[in-house]
Amino acid sequence: MTTGTGTRRLWHEDPHVWRVVLVRYLVVFAPLNLLWELAQLPLYTLWTQASPASIVYAVIHCTLGDMLIGVLALLVALLVTRAGPLERWRWGRVGAVAVGFGLAYTVFSEWFNTAVRMSWAYSEWMPLTPIIALGVSPLLQWLLLPTVALAWARAAARKANQI
Repeated sequence: MTTGTGTRRLWHEDPHVWRVVLVRYLVVFAPLNLLWELAQLPLYTLWTQASPASIVYAVIHCTLGDMLIGVLALLVALLVTRAGPLERWRWGRVGAVAVGFGLAYTVFSEWFNTAVRMSWAYSEWMPLTPIIALGVSPLLQWLLLPTVALAWARAAARKANQI
């Protein structure tokens, strides 16, 4: 798509892109992450060792962090893939790059916070990866939730005839 001057319009110049990222994607991504954080609480020692107020704080903190990571990963994916306006997106590529960035950050964060800072620990219920002792649950979270949220955002954009 071009502007009046004949230059190609970029993704950040398309108001439909911002609606997909900040409304359609987040409206699904945020509650999915809240539910995931609640469901995986027993997989962390926090569940049995912290006060209820600390648990509530951790869930809110982690959910907000997940939302930030998810949006930033999606924006990085739009940059890396040179996504253009919404109707020109290569959704599979955008999704794969966003999931890749989110997953890479999660691998680093889980390792750093469990092995280096020791700011949280896994309970005996957390399944671990075989090579480095990383929790499987947070890795699955970053494989599944951005994919579901982006698929929903795409379907909603199609329904609104934006793509």
